[in-house]
Amino acid sequence: MNKLDQLKAMTDVVADTGDVSAIARFKPLDATTNPSLLLKAAALPDYAPKIESARAWAASRPGSDAEQLALCCDRLAVEIGAAILEIIPGRVSSEVDARLSFDSAKTIDKARFIIEMYEDLGISRERVLIKIASTWEGIRAAQTLEKEGINCNLTLLFSFAQAAACADAGVFLISPFVGRILDWYKNATGEHYTAETDPGVLSVARIYRYFKTHGYRTVVMGASFRNTGEIEALAGCDRLTISPPLLDELAADNGELPRRLSPEDPSGEKRLNLGENDFRWAMNEDAMATEKLAEGIRNFAADQVKLEQLLKSMS
Repeated sequence: MNKLDQLKAMTDVVADTGDVSAIARFKPLDATTNPSLLLKAAALPDYAPKIESARAWAASRPGSDAEQLALCCDRLAVEIGAAILEIIPGRVSSEVDARLSFDSAKTIDKARFIIEMYEDLGISRERVLIKIASTWEGIRAAQTLEKEGINCNLTLLFSFAQAAACADAGVFLISPFVGRILDWYKNATGEHYTAETDPGVLSVARIYRYFKTHGYRTVVMGASFRNTGEIEALAGCDRLTISPPLLDELAADNGELPRRLSPEDPSGEKRLNLGENDFRWAMNEDAMATEKLAEGIRNFAADQVKLEQLLKSMS
């Protein structure tokens, strides 16, 4: 078997793309989207009918031009998500507007609205994950949503404190980032890292072992990979979300892929119980996590604005 097939035997592989054709080619269990991926997808000719459908739906709703434009973006995300669900057996992740990352109440309202749109299309909430940034406010919103049966994917996760807080909140799934952590450390230290010393890989492995040691049910899905070496170093993780180019590389490699993570590997770390002050202090002490979380929110928000501008220009 090639390395992609070997990986699928021990880890649930998720496609990190909004491109339906790529998803159909790789046949992942799940797929995840974000504003950056939706922006790329919206520029593809294949998505023109989805855009027209979303615009027509938004126009039928009450509200100002700005409100209808926001509705159009939400509807487009759901329509692309629905198209993805036609070709995968699992779930699709749809992201809440990053500009709501510090507002629990509005994040909850937006998540409920996204689920309502999916259910209007005949898609049950069990097939959708709501993506929310791993801020303190985002984690609290997810805690409420999980109790309503709305499962969440907490993204832009860079620190152990974020992961521990998500697990204590009963979040369904977290997406700890790998490549962006590596980027920060390379820039900060000027050092060269191997897959074994990669700080992003080490972060995900630590989180995985901690969760298994303490019996957390939260799924660990490594994300944001820069190369296949990082992916191979996390073989055995619950899930990994991988871009099409890296999926291609794994599919073309017939070498052996050993398992690196197992539920039986103990971490030895004591269970944390982080209150808000503990969480904020831990983030303050972690320059990498603080900077990358803020940067990620800014970038997703910027791409959301670009998506709105693109859709407005098509009107």
